[in-house]
Amino acid sequence: MNSSAAAIVGDIDATLKTSKHVQLRDILRAHIQANCPPGSIFPSERELSERFGLARMTVRQAIDALVGESVLERVVGLGTFVARPKVDLQVKLTSYSEEMQRRGMVPAARVLSFEQIGATGLLARELQLDEGQPVVRFRRLLLADNEPMSVDENFIPASRVPGILDDPPPTSLYNVLSERYGLVMEWGEDMIEATAASPSIARLLNVEMGAPLLKIQRHAFVSRAMVDYSVSFYRADRYKLWVPLQRPGTRTPRAYSASRKYS
Repeated sequence: MNSSAAAIVGDIDATLKTSKHVQLRDILRAHIQANCPPGSIFPSERELSERFGLARMTVRQAIDALVGESVLERVVGLGTFVARPKVDLQVKLTSYSEEMQRRGMVPAARVLSFEQIGATGLLARELQLDEGQPVVRFRRLLLADNEPMSVDENFIPASRVPGILDDPPPTSLYNVLSERYGLVMEWGEDMIEATAASPSIARLLNVEMGAPLLKIQRHAFVSRAMVDYSVSFYRADRYKLWVPLQRPGTRTPRAYSASRKYS
């Protein structure tokens, strides 16, 4: 029997009215919280079945419940792992660096492209330009604590950022837009949808092809002028969407602390 399964403290009490799979779920959850770091491999159903003297189906019910609670996660072909906590994805106009630093994580980025291109038909429509007009394309793999988190691609009308390609790629795009060009994003619109990882995106994010992702398309404006159109692919296993709601005309009753915004 795997030593990690043998190390789990607790036993099933057949005299209790509580279902065996519920008892096992609680035992496993307590063990995970006390002993298992995020990302560590978890004993298999067979090993847990031997350890607790339960049918595989009963063990599977307990594991399914913990997967549903995002305590465990299954990776096809590899096994079951202790889930990593998800970072909240807040819908607001701040830079990635600012958001990760606020959470106590170390942000980093790998530049995939930083170039000028002609606006395709799609980009022309999204940026409200004529087709073929020059656009600066800035594509990056964003990381937190050295782990891939998202692939971001920004498109900015070249006329708004003259000379930006003469310097190295910026570490914080919005800071450069604000400090060098006076372009402070005032408002924006996001469209969020679920999608599956393409082969190229899967390789960059270190996930399985077809893994669930959050796709966000953003239009950011300075006054009435669109300055930035971006497409981002976020790992669904590392993000959860956090959207504060307020009835029009009412005051926010209290400020939200950072500790309430993510886990």
